[in-house]
Amino acid sequence: MRIFLLFCFSFLTQISIGQTNPYAAIDTKMMAIPENQTATTSEIADYINSNFKTETEKIRAVYFWTASNISYDVPNMYQMNTDSSQLKIVNALKLRTGVCIHYSEIFNDIANKVGVKTFIIGGYTKQNNQIATLAHAWNSSQVDGKWFLFDATWGAGFVEKNQFTKKLNNTFFKVEPSKMIASHMPFDYMWQFLNLSLTNQEFISGKPDTTKAKQNFDYVSEISKYEKLNDSDKAFESAARIEKNGLLNNMIVEHYNYKKKEFTVINQNKSVEKLIEITANFNESIRDLNDFIFFRNKRFQPKQTDETLKKMMQNVKDKMNKSKDDTYNITNVSPENATNLNSLKRAILEGIDKMKEQDDFLKEYLSKNAIGRKLMFTNLR
Repeated sequence: MRIFLLFCFSFLTQISIGQTNPYAAIDTKMMAIPENQTATTSEIADYINSNFKTETEKIRAVYFWTASNISYDVPNMYQMNTDSSQLKIVNALKLRTGVCIHYSEIFNDIANKVGVKTFIIGGYTKQNNQIATLAHAWNSSQVDGKWFLFDATWGAGFVEKNQFTKKLNNTFFKVEPSKMIASHMPFDYMWQFLNLSLTNQEFISGKPDTTKAKQNFDYVSEISKYEKLNDSDKAFESAARIEKNGLLNNMIVEHYNYKKKEFTVINQNKSVEKLIEITANFNESIRDLNDFIFFRNKRFQPKQTDETLKKMMQNVKDKMNKSKDDTYNITNVSPENATNLNSLKRAILEGIDKMKEQDDFLKEYLSKNAIGRKLMFTNLR
């Protein structure tokens, strides 16, 4: 981030003299947005939707506003940020500062709210043949059916001597994937948007790998599949692609481990949700069983048909057996919830034993004539 922004600015000052900005009208309109309409991404998106029609106009408005209004937070560039996406956005809009992930989150949220499909891409960068030591985040957007890349962080200005200078840089607006790959390497190669994707080794070395034949990668269909996956499967498949492309530096390894942990945590959270659901179902079966016992203690009065009694017991059996089966389908729980799961299993088995006692009584009861049924209650102690 630091070196590249300085280099990029110096380079652009040499080639931009005399050039016109094709997006000047859009930029001017975005500069006129009232300050009281910029507290949330929804307000900014509403303004954009009210003033622009095409996807290109809208994504330019998103890029210009984000890059022009958020200053790079140099003092916190090395700090770990574990805030949620929404909290990152809220804080960045309030303070008007942030690092790459804040730019990316804001860009992503506004773009999607104006109807332009957009994703956040995590990766690392290279400048002057040197690999950066900090991971980076940027965006991809599908504009008029085609994927382009955007880096509002690098488009916001440059850092020199630990000071950020705001200077809009259009080099990183609507970049073709084949050009962006020269400096930006996604951790997950799906987000290269290339049919012949680069390996980490090729990106780092700057040299093609001639020892292996390139295989065509249909990123369009892969992204389509990805969008249909649940969060757990997204994390799992992303981790697999990251590993396949080579775990060649600490940034890649860290992101790979993060994706594996994300997969585990999501599954554990699902297990907790399932555990709560099973517990609720089991408790309901116990209530139904207690209702049956209470009715039995009243000698099945008021009188019900045999079919009704069978249904009462079958309902208890179905719920309790389902609870038992479901507990054995939970395979990924945290250590602290393993105790809860084992306790639930024991409680269900005890409940099943009590249910069998009542079921056996009912079967015998239904097998007898009226006199035999009365005697069963008379003989009860």
